[in-house]
Order: sequence, then structure tokens, then C-alpha cells
Amino acid sequence: MAELFAFTDGACSGNPGPGGWGVLLQAKEAENVVKERELNGGEADTTNNRMELLAAIAALETLSKPSRLTIVTDSAYVKNGVTGWIHGWKRNGWKTSAKKPVKNVELWQRLDAAQARHDVTWEWVKGHAGHPENERADELARAGMAPFKPGKGGA
Repeated sequence: MAELFAFTDGACSGNPGPGGWGVLLQAKEAENVVKERELNGGEADTTNNRMELLAAIAALETLSKPSRLTIVTDSAYVKNGVTGWIHGWKRNGWKTSAKKPVKNVELWQRLDAAQARHDVTWEWVKGHAGHPENERADELARAGMAPFKPGKGGA
């Protein structure tokens, strides 16, 4: 049976500014990629953290049936948030330990709901360190951002 991996990344030009997210989905059997799918998108005015969250959300929401997968991210914010901080936030009514509203709460709630359908293992990798799949996710994120950068695309 194939193992499923989602390599996710977000990018932002300025923070806030135009941003993009990218996902490389791979099904692997004995370390060999048997199926691959790429996803990306972007927004005109966003932050890097929002794009990192949207990449993980897109990876989970694109799967039509409950699946076991490993999400590999270079975002400590996403990994630490979804594997640790989110439990306290939910207990505290989506407030931080300092009783402040959680930033990007609607995306954290969406990620929480998307993850609930699946059996997810979260892994962190160092970004921009030559990890081939992470580099590809970064390329996809930058491509997702491109139409929103000034002087590019439509306007």
C-alpha cells in the first residue's frame, strides 16, 4: 500500500504583501514515487504564516477520502501550532495563554477540521536547505504568488 506525503510551503513578498502557497502530494511505495500531484494558490495581501497554514489546509482538503498521511512543513509555526498550541487554544475558547485572541483563528479552525478526517503525522524540515520536495513546494508557492505581485499578470 502506498504511503502518502504532502510537502507544504508558503511564501510572501513583504509580510504582509502578495503571497502564495504550494503543496507537493506524493504517493510512495518502497521509497518510489508512484503518483504525484501539485497544488498552489495565492492572495494579493497576506502574511507568510497565513500562506503556510493554507498550504497545509489545501493538502488535507484536497483528499476526497479519509487518509493516513505525513505532512512535511518547514514552518515551525504550523507544526508547533497544530501538534501543541492548538489544544490549549481550543480549551481557552481560541485564546492564547495570555488571554489574547489567536491570530489567524479562522485558518487554525479550518486546519483543525480538515485534519480531523485524517490520520496525520507532522514533520518539520529546515527550509531552503536542499530538501528536494521542500524546494519544489517552495517553487509552487512562489508560482502561486506570482500573479499577485505588482507588475505581474493582469493589471
